[in-house]
Amino acid sequence: MKKTIYLTIYEKIRSKIVDGTYAYQTLIPSKRTTSQDYHVSLISVEHAYNLLQEEGYINAVERKGYVVIYREKDFFPVALEKPNTQKQAVLENKEIFSYSTYAKTMRKVIADRGKDIMVCRENQGLYEFREVIARYLARCRNIYVETDQIVITAGAEAAYSLIVMLLGRYRIYGIEMPSYEAIAKIYKSEGVRLDHLKMGSNGILSSELERTPASVLHVTPFTSYPTGVTADAGKRQEYISWAKETSAFIVEDDYASEYSPSTKIEETLFSMEPERSVIYMNSFSKTICPATHISYIVLPAKMKDRMLKLISSRVCGVSAFDQFVTAELINNGSFERHLNRVKRQMRKQK
Repeated sequence: MKKTIYLTIYEKIRSKIVDGTYAYQTLIPSKRTTSQDYHVSLISVEHAYNLLQEEGYINAVERKGYVVIYREKDFFPVALEKPNTQKQAVLENKEIFSYSTYAKTMRKVIADRGKDIMVCRENQGLYEFREVIARYLARCRNIYVETDQIVITAGAEAAYSLIVMLLGRYRIYGIEMPSYEAIAKIYKSEGVRLDHLKMGSNGILSSELERTPASVLHVTPFTSYPTGVTADAGKRQEYISWAKETSAFIVEDDYASEYSPSTKIEETLFSMEPERSVIYMNSFSKTICPATHISYIVLPAKMKDRMLKLISSRVCGVSAFDQFVTAELINNGSFERHLNRVKRQMRKQK
């Protein structure tokens, strides 16, 4: 799966900013220079620069160009601000999938699949379904993975339990404070120790990351519930740096990120570090309906083989029928049309 040109340019320049090649308060090359250096169109470079600016890496200065405003050291403990009401509205959105479309898709699956819907296959979930999810993640989340990196679970709670199976009960798990209450309940029921990490205006406070003994960090960088806090570019990079420096793992809970009113793709922690440190998870219970009790996790590439051995005896708790139906909703475009319709409504309400 190939990335679009502008995303490739965006990632190359972002890497140079993060590693200090383009230092704080210095100018990055002009759009025309970058266009010539990479042999791409000026429009592609403009898209890349706009995304870098939206993410908080650069800022346009009149008659000068684009100045780097990102600094890894700029993490200061701050008081918790009022919830971001726009983000919180995302989580409180009660728009569900069209019943007629859902029913029509179910009938189509029964007609097309026949007795296949009665078969339980593959402990990671149906290969066809995981293949559809892999294409969807590449298209809509800039996450590029192989099908065998994806594991289907019966809802978010089952995903939390599976993560403990993968990472171990002996670890301390750091979670946001406050956070969605089911996260703490499930982890406690699995017998792991928790460390509650205080939140600031853009994510977990740096001072909390420095003092925690946790070796697993469970975060919701898109929108933390119930505060509505969203991790900005600097905080996301801090999470990644913390995991690398401490040889820890991050569980990226990307719940409801599809309802972002933004027209650009929200950057994920997994796309920043897909090899070892980050386990990505998401659910269809918010984007389709609560009765669609299906979630999935994405394993980091270099840890995949070892992790899959740990869960080789598990049974996927989601019926083949439900997996086929959800796959068909994504394949025929109904799923993304629904998301786009809801996001248009949200933008009108702003």
